[in-house]
Amino acid sequence: MDHRPPNQTTTARRSLKRKLEQEFKEQQQEQESDRKVPFIEPDDSHKDLVREVRAQVQILESTFSSSEADRADAKRATHVLSELAKNDEVVDVIVECGAVPALVRHLKAPVSAKNCDSRLRQYEHEVEKGSAFALGLLAVKPEHQQLIVDAGALPNLVDLLKRHKNSCNSRAVNGAIRRAADAITNLAHEHSRIKTLVRTEGGIPLLVELLEFYDAKVQRAVAGALRTLAFKNDENKKQIVECNALPTLILMLRSEDAAIHYEAVGVIGNLVHSSPNIKKEVLLAGALQPVIGLLSSCCSESQREAALLLGQFAAADSDCKVHIVQRGAVPPLIMMLQSPDAQLREMSAFALGRLAQDTHNQAGIANSGGLVPLLKLIDSKNGSLQHNSAFALYGLADNEDNVADLIKIGGVQKLQDGEFIAQPTKDCVAKTLKRLEEKIHGPVLNHLVYLMRVSNSTVQRRVALALAHLCTPIDQKAIFIDNNGLDLLLGLLELTSPKQQRDGSLALHKLATKATSLFPMDAAPPSPYPQVYLGDQYVNNPTLSDVTFLIEGKRFYAHRICLLASSDAFRAMFDGGYKERNAKDIEIPNIRWDVFELMMRFIYTGSVDVNLDIAQDLLRAADQYLLEGLKRLCEYTIAQDISVENVSIMYELSEAFNALSLRQACILFILEQFDELSKRPWYPRLITQIKPEMRRFFTNVLARPVQDDLP
Repeated sequence: MDHRPPNQTTTARRSLKRKLEQEFKEQQQEQESDRKVPFIEPDDSHKDLVREVRAQVQILESTFSSSEADRADAKRATHVLSELAKNDEVVDVIVECGAVPALVRHLKAPVSAKNCDSRLRQYEHEVEKGSAFALGLLAVKPEHQQLIVDAGALPNLVDLLKRHKNSCNSRAVNGAIRRAADAITNLAHEHSRIKTLVRTEGGIPLLVELLEFYDAKVQRAVAGALRTLAFKNDENKKQIVECNALPTLILMLRSEDAAIHYEAVGVIGNLVHSSPNIKKEVLLAGALQPVIGLLSSCCSESQREAALLLGQFAAADSDCKVHIVQRGAVPPLIMMLQSPDAQLREMSAFALGRLAQDTHNQAGIANSGGLVPLLKLIDSKNGSLQHNSAFALYGLADNEDNVADLIKIGGVQKLQDGEFIAQPTKDCVAKTLKRLEEKIHGPVLNHLVYLMRVSNSTVQRRVALALAHLCTPIDQKAIFIDNNGLDLLLGLLELTSPKQQRDGSLALHKLATKATSLFPMDAAPPSPYPQVYLGDQYVNNPTLSDVTFLIEGKRFYAHRICLLASSDAFRAMFDGGYKERNAKDIEIPNIRWDVFELMMRFIYTGSVDVNLDIAQDLLRAADQYLLEGLKRLCEYTIAQDISVENVSIMYELSEAFNALSLRQACILFILEQFDELSKRPWYPRLITQIKPEMRRFFTNVLARPVQDDLP
C-alpha cells in the first residue's frame, strides 16, 4: 500500500520563520545602544526607502577600514539593513540597491583590525556578525540565495565558524559564529547546489565540531545548519556521520533546552530519511529511547519531529517497530492524536500507522485507546492527516482482537460514510473494510453475535449494521433470523434520526442484494401439468380450432388442448361446471384485443416480449388467468420503471395483483433510494405500510439454504 511520509519542506520553512523572529528579538536586546539609528517604517514611501537603503550601502562601501569611527558606522549600517529586512516586501529593495556585495565584503574584518588594539575591542567581530545576520535575512527569499553565494559569501561565512579558536571577546565571537551558522542555514534552504558548496568549502566538519560548543545558542544554530545541509543530500549526510556527529546529537536530544533538542532531533530525522544504513547507525548509537522521551516534551515542535523520526525508524524494520512500542511510545503518541495542534496529530498518526503494520503492536495500540482518536481524525479536512489515520486503522484491522472493538465504536459506519480527499486514502479505506470482512468468521463472528444479544442498544445496532455489510451469505440466517439482527435493522427505519434511518436502509439493501438477486427474476414455479406449445403459427389460427373467444366484438381462434395445459384458470373453465365448458364462442369482457392476443401468444409459445405500455394491463390479465410465467415477465418490465415519484403506486399495484417479484423490487428500491425518498412527506407512511411485507421478504430470503442461490 502506498503510504507517503509527510512533507518536511513546509514544516522547515515555518520553523525558519520562527527562528528569525527570535533572532530579531535577540538582536534588539544586544544592540540597545543602536536604537537611535534611522529606521524606515513599512508604510513609508518607496522613494524614501530606496534613499535610506542606498545611504546604508554607501556607508558600508566607504567604511571598510580599521578606524574606530568606520567600524562603528559599519556596525550601525548592518543593523539598519537587518531591521529593514524584517519586512519581506523590503528585502527585494535592499538587494536591488546593491547591499549584497557590501555586506559580503564586511564578513571579513580589515587586516589591521585583527590586532587586539583596546580601541577596537568593542567592535571586534561585531561588523562581521551584523553582516552575516543581514545576509541571512536576505537569504530567506530563495531567489536571492544564489546571488549571495556568487558574491563570495560562503568562504567568509565558513571562516567565521573558526573565530572561536583564537578570540579575545567570547560574547562577540559567539554572536558571529551563530549568525554565520544561521546565514548558512538560510542560504542552503531548499537549494541543493548550495548545500554541496558548503561541504566543499569545509563547513560541515566545523559545524559538527561546534555542536560541543559551550554556548547553547551556538549549539542550536549549528544544529539548525546541519539539519538543513542533511536534507536530501546523501554526501552531506555521509560526511556529517563520518565527522562523528551522532554521539553529540544524541546527547543533545536529552537537553533541557527545548530549542536544542528540537534542532537535534531534526538533524537526526534528516540524516535517516531515505538512508537505511544511517538509520541503523543512529539506532546503534542509542537514539531510540531519547527520541521516545521527546514525545512527552513541553515543546510541541520536538514532539512533532520525534513522532516523525519514530515513523521513519519503523518504516521497514519489524524489530524496531516492536522495540518502539515496548519502550513506551504508544501512550504519548495516542495523547498527541488528541492535541489541538494539527501537525502533532498528523505526525503521531504517521508514526502509529507505521507501528500498526506489525502484528505484535496492533492489539496494544487498540487497547491503549488508539481506535477512537484515529476514527475521529478520519473526518479531518487535512488530506495528509486523514490518510495517515486511515493507514493506521488499516494496520489495526489486521488483528482479529481489534475487529469487535472497531465495530463496537461505530468504526465501520465511520469508514463507509467518510468523505476522503485523496484517492490513495479512498483505496486504503476500501482495503480496510475488505480486511474486516475477511475477519468476520469463527471466534470473531461469535463475539459479535454475542455483543448483538447482550450489549446496549447502540452497540447492538452498530454490530447489526456492520454485519449486514461484512458477513457472508452463509452466516446471514444465524445472525439476522436466529439472533434477532433483522429486528434491529428494521427498527432503525422507524427512529427519528435520519442518519440511523439511512444506515438501516442501506444495510438492509446490502443484506438483500447479497442474499438473492431479483433480476433477472426467478423462473415461475413449474406447472403440475405438462406444457403444450403449439407454436406461433397457431396463434389465432382457425385450423383445428375448437374454441373461439370474442374480444371487443372480434373472433379469436384457439385450441382447447393448449389452453388446458397452460393454467388452472382455463382448466376450470373447460373442465369445471362453468357455462364456457361446452360453449363454442366465449365472450371475454374488460380486456383489450392487443392484451389478449399477447397473452395467447405466450400460452402458445412460452415466451413473449412485454413493453412498458402494455405491461400493467397484461399483468392484470396474467393474474386473472393464473399465468405465473407471464406475470413474472410483466413484473420485470414494470420494475424497470420504478422511480421516486411512483414507487408508492407500484407497491400498491404489486399488492393488488399479488405480484411478489414486483413487490420485492419496490422494497429494494425504497431501501436503496433512502436519500431521495426520505425528503417526501409520505415516506414515513410508506415505511409503515411496507414494513410487514419487508419482514416477510427478509425472513423468507434469509432462511433459504445458501446453495439454493448458487447457479
